[in-house]
Amino acid sequence: MVKRHTAKKIRKTHRYLGLFLGIQFLFWTISGLYFSWTDIDEIHGDQFKNLAYQPKPFETLISPSQLNTKVGISTIELRDINAKPYYWINNKHLYSALDGTLKNEITSEEAVYVAKNYMQADLEVSNIEKIETVDVQHEYREKLLPAYVISYNHDEALKAYVSIKDGKFQTVRHRAWRWFDFLWMTHTMDYEGRDNFNTLVLRAFSLLGLITVLSGFVLWITSSPTIRKIIKRVKN
Repeated sequence: MVKRHTAKKIRKTHRYLGLFLGIQFLFWTISGLYFSWTDIDEIHGDQFKNLAYQPKPFETLISPSQLNTKVGISTIELRDINAKPYYWINNKHLYSALDGTLKNEITSEEAVYVAKNYMQADLEVSNIEKIETVDVQHEYREKLLPAYVISYNHDEALKAYVSIKDGKFQTVRHRAWRWFDFLWMTHTMDYEGRDNFNTLVLRAFSLLGLITVLSGFVLWITSSPTIRKIIKRVKN
């Protein structure tokens, strides 16, 4: 049987590990509950989007081969910007699909037009802002910049993002998404990009969590009267 001194060390280790890891365990539990009780489509903002939107058909478009692209065309997408067709070429340049004119960026009015196609018609725009850069904590991280931020009069602090260079509707952000993002950060313990499951902090806490659980089992075994009786009978 484990000696009293050893059992005391195990109990002390278990207690302090539990105290140290308790807050993170609480975050894991709270975030897990939140994820399991929320609708991921609502987190994505589908309730604010015009899900029935269909791109407008255009006629009399010029052939992409007529565009003045020095390196040729490897990818092409058709954009509807202010009811005018544009080609997004090679993920770099925007050309008019009517006359081949290069368009360097869209205007704020054009961004509102794009957003209206993808958002619910009854939403009222309250502000338009242009952003050039964002940090790793920003809700628009890892998406094409610069971009227009279109804010709406809504209790959920609703915002839509349209990239300036290609005129594409990028994403929707609202209060529930921001709560989800914060809790996801505490769940993955990636306090920068959110989605890295291989951080040293997460690995360390996961290992310490396993040690805490195992020490609890060992503590139960060393302090259980039933186990002591069984061991005593075996020895006799």
